[in-house]
Amino acid sequence: MFRKILYPTDFSDVSNKALQYLIQLKEAGTEEVVILHVVDIRSLRIPEVYSLFDLSLLGEKLESVAQEEADKIAGKLAEAGIKTSIRIEKGIPFKEILRVEAEENISLIVIGSHGISNVQEMLLGSVSEKVIRKAKKPVLVVKR
Repeated sequence: MFRKILYPTDFSDVSNKALQYLIQLKEAGTEEVVILHVVDIRSLRIPEVYSLFDLSLLGEKLESVAQEEADKIAGKLAEAGIKTSIRIEKGIPFKEILRVEAEENISLIVIGSHGISNVQEMLLGSVSEKVIRKAKKPVLVVKR
């Protein structure tokens, strides 16, 4: 039923909990998981007056760390017999999740209810909430 799943992750505890659900969905026919991490470009925009270092280097470092973490997740899914692909994107998280949803023709999105920064989510609106409202495919939200 859910053959190809999109798994947006920020590598938080709730995202890791969602990984356990992904592994259990193998029994329901899951064949492939697209692991998605979005480097939030809003965190890379600081006026040059305040910037003491090159933010492009920070972006590259964030992408490198994200790739390493995503590789670990891919390894766990491979052990469970699930094919994976990894996408590290730059942008606004909920918009990139929705874009990848359309590009990858997935059948389900599995996402954690809260990310790393609970305060930021309360102020700006939760990524998962926006995905739930705007996604075209079903969304499984894993709570803390």
